[in-house]
Amino acid sequence: MKTVFQLMLVGLLLTALSACDTHRVFDEYKAIPKNGWNKDSVLVFDIPVTDTIQSHNLYINIRNDINYSYRNLWVFVKIEQPGGIAIRDTFELAVADAAGKWLGEGFGGLKTREVIYRRNVFFPHSGDYKIYLQQGMRENLLEGISDVGIRLENVK
Repeated sequence: MKTVFQLMLVGLLLTALSACDTHRVFDEYKAIPKNGWNKDSVLVFDIPVTDTIQSHNLYINIRNDINYSYRNLWVFVKIEQPGGIAIRDTFELAVADAAGKWLGEGFGGLKTREVIYRRNVFFPHSGDYKIYLQQGMRENLLEGISDVGIRLENVK
């Protein structure tokens, strides 16, 4: 009973701390199936944008378990603005250093790594932007990734 209360208290504290993040505009994770992230599976994030003046930092976030087999993760990124104009990119996220030490934060066997994808991003049009993420590793079914997220925050 005491442990359940402590976990609830920690959860409440984390929720309260994240609510104080006034720079966050968008923050969402998509769960990856337990059997792995299929090379053909594309994650889609819908981001409503109303501010075309403020600059933003755009993060790609990864949650991996400690059994993930690689030090990095290659991701194919497509950003589509209202009207259908899109840019495509390939991005590498380091999840462990050269010695194999995990770079992310977390308890137990799950680590969260937040990496800035682009700094000082301006959105030229208001409306709904879509960000598409697809794993770009050599394996058809990539195991060890549990969640993938996008975070957009105002530049401080």
